[in-house]
Amino acid sequence: MSALKPKHQRLILVVLAIVALIGAGLLAAYALRNQANYFYLPEQMQADPPAVGQAVRLGGMVERGSLTTDNDGVTLRFAVTGNDGSRIPVRFSGIAPDLFVEGSGVVAEGRLAPDGTFVADNLLAKHDENYVPKELEGMSEMQAAKMAEETTVGIE
Repeated sequence: MSALKPKHQRLILVVLAIVALIGAGLLAAYALRNQANYFYLPEQMQADPPAVGQAVRLGGMVERGSLTTDNDGVTLRFAVTGNDGSRIPVRFSGIAPDLFVEGSGVVAEGRLAPDGTFVADNLLAKHDENYVPKELEGMSEMQAAKMAEETTVGIE
């Protein structure tokens, strides 16, 4: 028997490398298929709810007057509303972000419970374009610029 020519050896190695890469990609896609978080608006969640227990994200506005805190002091209950007036009740246990207030935008990561309540594991609060840090509230633009200049002197 004769040995393979170097040209054929390289071809076999290239084919094996391509097969290994495709296999690794398919394996990674299979492993991550249940980790994908789908994003729902309240109207979408009402029209076509995800499977109970499936990890998803719910985005909308925190309904004014809906935010309450349970007796344990860490469980928040509120409703997320959509553009069409649809409403999804949400329960979250934990520390809410500083920017989380009624009437603001929120993205809640979690799962839909059998009773239709969205149980959030994480809250991401969104602020509007008029956001001003607490330290700069009430200052004019000139005062804020001077304060920023004073805090950066000597950092270089």
